Amino acid sequence: MNGCSQGRSWRKWTSILVVGLSSLSACRPAPDPADSEQVPTQADRSEAPARSAATERMAKRLAALADQANPRNHPFLNDRLVDLLLADAEPEKVGRRAELELRRANELLRSGQSERAIERYRALLDWVKDPEHQILPSFQHTVHTGLAVAYLRAAEQQNCLEGHSAEACILPLEGDGRHRQRRFTEQAFETYGDLLAADPGDLESLWLYNLTAMALGLYPDGIPEERRLPPDIFDSEFDIGRFPNRAHHFGLATEGRAGGVVLDDLDGDGRLDVLFSSWGLTEPVRFFHNLGNGRFEERTRRAGLEGITGGLNLVHGDYDNDGLLDVLVLRGAWLMSEGRHPDSLLRNMGGRFEDVTEAASLLAFSPGQTAAWADFDLDGHLDLFVGHESAGPERHASRLLRNRGDGTFEDVSRARGLMVDGFVKGVTWGDVDNDGRPDLFISRLGEPNMLWRNSGSTFEDITASAGVAEPMFSFPTWFFDYDNDGWLDLYVAGYANSYFETSSAPSAADLLHRHGARHLQHGPLRDVEPPGPGSRGRLYRNRGDGTFEDVSRATGVDRVSLTMGCNFGDLDNDGWLDFYLGTGAPDFRSQVPNLMLRNDRGRRFQDVTFSGGFGHLQKGHGIAFGDLDSDGDQDVVAVMGGAFTGDIFANAVFENPGHGARWLTLRLLGTSANRAAIGARIRVDLQTADGARSLHRVVSSGGSFGSSSLQVELGLGQASSVDAVHVDWPGGERQSFTDLPIDRTVLLKQGEPEVEIWQGPEEADR
Repeated sequence: MNGCSQGRSWRKWTSILVVGLSSLSACRPAPDPADSEQVPTQADRSEAPARSAATERMAKRLAALADQANPRNHPFLNDRLVDLLLADAEPEKVGRRAELELRRANELLRSGQSERAIERYRALLDWVKDPEHQILPSFQHTVHTGLAVAYLRAAEQQNCLEGHSAEACILPLEGDGRHRQRRFTEQAFETYGDLLAADPGDLESLWLYNLTAMALGLYPDGIPEERRLPPDIFDSEFDIGRFPNRAHHFGLATEGRAGGVVLDDLDGDGRLDVLFSSWGLTEPVRFFHNLGNGRFEERTRRAGLEGITGGLNLVHGDYDNDGLLDVLVLRGAWLMSEGRHPDSLLRNMGGRFEDVTEAASLLAFSPGQTAAWADFDLDGHLDLFVGHESAGPERHASRLLRNRGDGTFEDVSRARGLMVDGFVKGVTWGDVDNDGRPDLFISRLGEPNMLWRNSGSTFEDITASAGVAEPMFSFPTWFFDYDNDGWLDLYVAGYANSYFETSSAPSAADLLHRHGARHLQHGPLRDVEPPGPGSRGRLYRNRGDGTFEDVSRATGVDRVSLTMGCNFGDLDNDGWLDFYLGTGAPDFRSQVPNLMLRNDRGRRFQDVTFSGGFGHLQKGHGIAFGDLDSDGDQDVVAVMGGAFTGDIFANAVFENPGHGARWLTLRLLGTSANRAAIGARIRVDLQTADGARSLHRVVSSGGSFGSSSLQVELGLGQASSVDAVHVDWPGGERQSFTDLPIDRTVLLKQGEPEVEIWQGPEEADR
């Protein structure tokens, strides 16, 4: 039996998953680095299967790209750039000398060499304060701020990386989240105090001063009232119950930088596995197999992934309809001319992967980090839209790729009228007009967003008539039915009003203003202005007539959040979809909590960040919801590393404590529709103590930065029974299933009237 047929047998079912802009022209043909020489690695290959020639070529290509990358043009090769800067000759002019020394200190910090950076910042601060050098006060302030951040990062490295605990960097800092190694934390606290003495209205320093006070156990009573952030800004609007960070318990606390996550059954045993990426040029894609006992085991070598490196984002789907979930690795984001990297299509061979990018006609060299699967022409094969990043002279058109059904794709962008340029940061498919065809929304940074209606033969830009062009600076996005009315709504996360906005101040100001003006009447807080509307997230409610209503303010989601990673799910199994926003920016000053918003019965979203323990201060990237431990509720997996070489952190897994609600998990299997049933519309009719109720869901991996499980994990609240599950399969077939159990996992197969009930080991005690 070959790997494909073996990997997805259903044997356990009773009846049978802008920065780095460059001036180089995009018109120049991109070289294929696979032709370059490569020195073989000495990695342990004892468990590695023999790799295909195509996988070897991709590994060689990626290694060559890493070797050839120019650290003077690439803003995130900080360890290599700092060596070049330290070797540069000293300029004769005083101003140039100060600038070079500041760059050296900055790159030492970004490369993870915080203590060496501190030495440089301290020496430079003494030098620029010397009146003889006539350095502007603004430059002196910049150096002083850099020193404070270096102290703070050194404290994090000692206490949150080397001395990692489950509570590390989760706001408010309490218990084991407080720092035991105090020297650098105390120096950061003192330095931020000095900055506030010079400028009491410096909100960024005020915010970070309070964070360091928390880390030292001084907040709130141990700091002066005029410098104290009001404690009740860390209150939640609803007590969701604590979701402890159990990444170490699960075996998933792997450290890395910014990257993506796939959470799904990747080896066909019925349990959700995890795939992580980290965007560094030499950092591996890593596979973690679910052992079924609340633990995961890394099987990267066994999965054939050695040499498959990089990737800021991952998206998954079954492109060849063999019942095994394949993965697309997206590369080159933010790097422009330095980001001419190939994506990788990894074909799943049953828990082992082969790179089939070339064979699938997908090999291209354009920067990007967003893509989405859908069967846009309803022929039973998953197609793909890949968003690319264009800015200045660097132009990279996004691509609509039609699946020919023979393992290859063709670019039909022009033929289908879907020519998209711009700095694309998020894409999502959804049937906005309920005509059975998936439509496409595109989020662009610094430009109007775009909604394209699928007419069947072509795509029509209906952005203006639908009213969904904002925010102008946006990033991740998704469709979901937040109010359970049967029409897909749209969420678009804001990012920043410029490519270089990195401060914590806007998010801090937003948090203060959300907790009432009474906090803004004393001391430096009197002058804190609320952030403007430009980069706030938008929630668009589908009116059902081709237009959308902006309900962001009415529902409480108009947050300033610097959102990067994102996804949605049902935290408390009440049948209403909640969502998590991973926040931050590359700068180490960007210390803002990730946000969790609970859906209050489709009326409003409540901030449950702090009651749930979700307020992680590290950089939230790929996020996925899914039932990791097969106990009927959704856990949350988040990649927490940042952009710079030294900005590594352990990934987080927030384990659901349970809320006593009923549940039902559906696995859909298409026959004439695509095998993974992506795009299938589901209506679940329930009986509750308050009467009949319906839930509406779509089979998808969720948000555009993070890939959740394709199994549909339904919270049923206190439902007494499930009357029926109605499925609109892609392609038009409608099917209803009755007599479904509660608190079980079932398979729904297109064309077969009976459901199949999962009988894995997790069900033994039920």
